[in-house]
Amino acid sequence: MEKLVIEGGKPLKGRVRISGAKNAAVAIIPAALLADDKCRIENLPAIRDVLVLRDIMNGIGVKAELKETGTLELDSSGLDCWNIENGLVKELRASYYLLGALLTRFGRVTMPYPGGCDIGVRPIDQHIKGFRALGADVDIEHGLIKIRADRLVGKQIFLDVVSVGATINIMIAATMAEGITVIENAAKEPHVVDVANFLNSMGAEVKGAGTDVIRIKGVKQLHGTNYMVIPDQIEAGTYMIAAATIPGGDVVIENIIPKHLESITAKLIEMGIDVRENGDSVRVISRGRPRSTDIKTLPYPGFPTDLQQPITVLLSVAEGTSMITESIWEGRFKHVDELKRMGADIKVEGRVAVVEGIGKLSGASVYATDLRAGAALVIAGLIAEGRTEVGDIYHIDRGYEQLEDKLRCLGADICRTNT
Repeated sequence: MEKLVIEGGKPLKGRVRISGAKNAAVAIIPAALLADDKCRIENLPAIRDVLVLRDIMNGIGVKAELKETGTLELDSSGLDCWNIENGLVKELRASYYLLGALLTRFGRVTMPYPGGCDIGVRPIDQHIKGFRALGADVDIEHGLIKIRADRLVGKQIFLDVVSVGATINIMIAATMAEGITVIENAAKEPHVVDVANFLNSMGAEVKGAGTDVIRIKGVKQLHGTNYMVIPDQIEAGTYMIAAATIPGGDVVIENIIPKHLESITAKLIEMGIDVRENGDSVRVISRGRPRSTDIKTLPYPGFPTDLQQPITVLLSVAEGTSMITESIWEGRFKHVDELKRMGADIKVEGRVAVVEGIGKLSGASVYATDLRAGAALVIAGLIAEGRTEVGDIYHIDRGYEQLEDKLRCLGADICRTNT
C-alpha cells in the first residue's frame, strides 16, 4: 500500500499545467468504438481510469496503444465482442459508456454493473430510460446488465434529473439510430460538449450540446478521427483552491478554459482571494486568511460537486461560519470525519455541512474515501502544521495526473512512500 506524506505550512508558488479532462476522456474512449476504424485521442491524462479503459479495450479485441505523450491510438476494426466479462469494468463508474457504444455497434451488450467511487446511491435509471425509449430491451440479472435492440429509433427523451452520464450515453446510442433523437433537460457540462464534438468529428450530427436540449440526427456510419481532449476543469479548480489555502501562495495555472471555471473563480474572489485571468491561464494569489462563504453544488454552470470536498478544506480555515449544501450526491461528506481528525470544526446534517473556520489544522494520519476526498485531504495536509499521512491514495490516482510531482514543483513538501 502507498501513502502520501506531507509536511504542511508552505505556501505554493510557481506554475502548473493542467492535464486533459478525466470526465471527458473516460467517455470519449468508449465512444471511439462506434467507428469500425482507427481513432487517435490526444491530451489524455495519465491516470488510472484511462489505463483501465485501455486494458478493457484490449480485452475485447480493440488494439489500444497508449503513448507516453498522453495519446491513445485505437483500432476497433477487429472488435467482435459485445459480452464483457472483464472485472475491470467494476473499477470505474464510466464503464457504463460501453453500454451505449456496444449497443449501437452490435445491437446488444452484456456487462457487469459499473463500479466507481462510493459517494452515495448512483443509479443508472436515466440511462436505461433512454435506451428503452430508443427501442432497446433492458434486463438486470445477478449484477449483469443485458441490453438488446433489433434496431434503434430516434425519440424525444426527457430526463427526470439532470444527469451527465445519461446525457452522454443516450447521445452515443443515438448517433446511428434511425431518425432524430431529442434529449431534453440535458446536462450542460463542458465534457458533454467535448464528447459531442468528438462524435461530430467522426461524422455524427449532434447539435445543442451545452444547452438543455440536444438534437441528434442518426447517420448510417461513423469514421475514425484525430481529437484532442479539453483541459480538466476539476483539476484546475483543485489547484486554484490549493493555491488559496496559505497566505503567500501565488500560482499560475496554465492550459485552462476560464469559462469553465467561472463558478469557482467567483467563490474564491468572494472569499477575498485574488484571481486574475489571462487567456488560457489563471493566477491565484493568497494574501491573508480567506473569508467564509456559502456553497451549494449544482449542475453546470453552478458550483461543481467534484470541488465541494476540496473547498470544504479552505472553508475550514476561513474566518467565520460557512454553510455547504450538497445537492448532487448525498454521500459526499465522508471526508468530514477525516478532516475532524485534523482539528476541523464541521457538523453535518443530511446534505448540509456547517463549517466553523478555525485558525489552523494539525497534521494527522487520514484516509481517502474517494477520488475528490483524497484531493481534499492532500490540500488539508498542505495547510496543516506538522506531518500528514494520506492513505488509500489509489483513489487519487484514478483522477489526478502526478499530483505529488506537480505540487512538489510548486514548493510543497510531499512524497509518496510504501507503508
